[in-house]
Amino acid sequence: MSFSADDLVALWLTVKLATTVTIVLLVICTPLAWWLATTASRWRGPISAIVALPLVLPPTVLGFYFLLGMGPHGAVGQLTHALGLGYLPFHFSGLVLASVCYSLPFVVQPIQSAMEAIPKSQLDAAATLGAGPIDRFFSVILPLAKPGFISAALLGFAHTVGEFGVVLMIGGNIPDETRVVSVALYDHVEAMNYGQAHGLAAVLLAFSFITLLVLYSRSPRALMLVRSRP
Repeated sequence: MSFSADDLVALWLTVKLATTVTIVLLVICTPLAWWLATTASRWRGPISAIVALPLVLPPTVLGFYFLLGMGPHGAVGQLTHALGLGYLPFHFSGLVLASVCYSLPFVVQPIQSAMEAIPKSQLDAAATLGAGPIDRFFSVILPLAKPGFISAALLGFAHTVGEFGVVLMIGGNIPDETRVVSVALYDHVEAMNYGQAHGLAAVLLAFSFITLLVLYSRSPRALMLVRSRP
């Protein structure tokens, strides 16, 4: 099994995209998951529904609205253009933003589940010993929620690697910029180049299996919760 130079570039771009998206998601999803796990606000339901939308919406629908929103006539596009950043569609930065939104529930929900499982008595004990809210968060909540963070990182990374509809709609097929592995695989199949397609498909299959094996070995409950949430 051999890969062309273009396929190697697509593999590297996919890893770069998935790594960037996973880091961004862990940063923004940690406070969001904590708020969802602890709040009694009436906004909890609507926010949870918005977070879970990518689980049920077709990727092409999300990609279409991302394209409109980031384009010249969209609010995001006008904002980025006013800031001198240009328009995000068909650029790597656009892929990152769209992928962050698309993979959001796969990172939020494992972290939220892990935080909800933390006994309140441990937080009360830490407060009794003089730990403030920030100290409790970093010294109690984060260590106890570590399995959820590991599951979230693996799921977010794997889900980004396997994206197709969203990245094709928002990024197109530009070598060295937006042509990720899933798009390269589609190109090979469309050109009836099944040998090259088989190589990329085998890589994705092996990666997906290993990721799921690790997840089920470490925390099968986290996966069940992600699948069962609306």
